[in-house]
Amino acid sequence: MTEEFFDVEVRSVSRESDGVVSLRLEHPLGRQLPAWTPGSHIDVLLPNGILRQYSLCSEQSDRSGWRLGVLREPAGRGGSAYIHDELKPGTKVQVRGPRNNFALAGAGSYLFIAGGIGITPILPMLREAAGRDTPWRLVYLGRSRSSMAFTRELEALGGDVHLHADDESGLYPLAGLLADLDPDTHVYACGPGPLLNALQAIAGGWEDPSRLHVERFTADPAGPGAGSASWAGGDHEFIVETAGGTEVVVPVGTSILQALEAAGINQPNSCREGICGTCETGVLSGEPDHRDSLLSEDEHETGDTMMICVSRCRGRRLVLDL
Repeated sequence: MTEEFFDVEVRSVSRESDGVVSLRLEHPLGRQLPAWTPGSHIDVLLPNGILRQYSLCSEQSDRSGWRLGVLREPAGRGGSAYIHDELKPGTKVQVRGPRNNFALAGAGSYLFIAGGIGITPILPMLREAAGRDTPWRLVYLGRSRSSMAFTRELEALGGDVHLHADDESGLYPLAGLLADLDPDTHVYACGPGPLLNALQAIAGGWEDPSRLHVERFTADPAGPGAGSASWAGGDHEFIVETAGGTEVVVPVGTSILQALEAAGINQPNSCREGICGTCETGVLSGEPDHRDSLLSEDEHETGDTMMICVSRCRGRRLVLDL
């Protein structure tokens, strides 16, 4: 991953469906962009100062440019509206990455489930699975067919692709979809929180729930990665010590990241919701209170690393690899 931001230029903006546009980004001097793998995303720093993460959905072999798919979020915080309304070909933006928290593991077969704009990280996975000659099928869920992006590309892949529009057929029967899957089938899903929550509830009854892999675009408000709201009530003040011996007090209602920043210690960060992985920090001693939506249960149990934008300390002191 490239840790520093670098300039890219918007070469084209294309309408992909109702509410979705795609951007093609290229290096201003025509240089190749960093290599990436299916499931990767990049940090995008817009000219108005807003920082957002978007999944790469272009051809992995094409390093002359990257493609992003962006859904206009009417209730969002302004990033998607700026992209839809203000970004034009020739505009320069800064990017960092790529980073992959949703990598495609080897499996005997795959079931991909995409809800809405969740198709963006899934699309390169389909190409990868096809390239591996691994059996796969896709269920792509949308409010309507007109809202579903990249459908022509999906149909051109020639695989088992099922498009489901709620306004035509109602809600999709997820329980039936996940029933009687082969034990070597891994499920990759990306989309709205309620969809992912429902899938996780079903997979919780599997012998091996780790066969379900999900990526969230926002923190799960009902889960441990609930973001800053989870700091209220029941928390306590604690001390974070850096590897160099600097001590920083983390009060109730303040994240580790915020306390470090106030002390002049700046750790790379982006989402501040425990979903992107930018602020992941090694733990040298102490017991983290994990509240992210990214690390696995095994990683939480091991406690070697934590997301300092949302997670806290179960005891009175944490020593971090800073």
